[in-house]
Amino acid sequence: MAQFAKDCRSTVIPAMRYRDCVAAIEWLCTALGFEKQAVYMGDGNTVMHAQLTFGNGMIMLGSVQNAGEYGNHIVQPDEIGKKETQHACLIVSDADAIYATAKAAGAEIVGELKEMDYGGKAFSCRDPEGHLWSIGTYDPWETPAG
Repeated sequence: MAQFAKDCRSTVIPAMRYRDCVAAIEWLCTALGFEKQAVYMGDGNTVMHAQLTFGNGMIMLGSVQNAGEYGNHIVQPDEIGKKETQHACLIVSDADAIYATAKAAGAEIVGELKEMDYGGKAFSCRDPEGHLWSIGTYDPWETPAG
């Protein structure tokens, strides 16, 4: 384990912001299979902090609040032409099933489901607020680097 990493379930956890975080939580659970671990509500139906799990991974979410220091360093995808500098990857056992639920829930498919040259089957989509997700069966922990 890396010198500074804590011995815990998941040492890298993406954090995302949503304008309608309550709706985003429901969509992520329905469309992609996340499970609510904790949701801390704030004033006016805002989410101060939420934790959703996916297998042994997790994402943390919160409502967009541009006040404060953190809000000065982050924008939403629709504010910059739906471009992103990073995205989350979900490792799944059945990409076909997740593709079907994501599409049925209104995901914008930006990369069709297909067999990948490096192994596995995958697709890419945007959630209702434009965040980019890659979903596939390729497991980098089982495949030697090369």
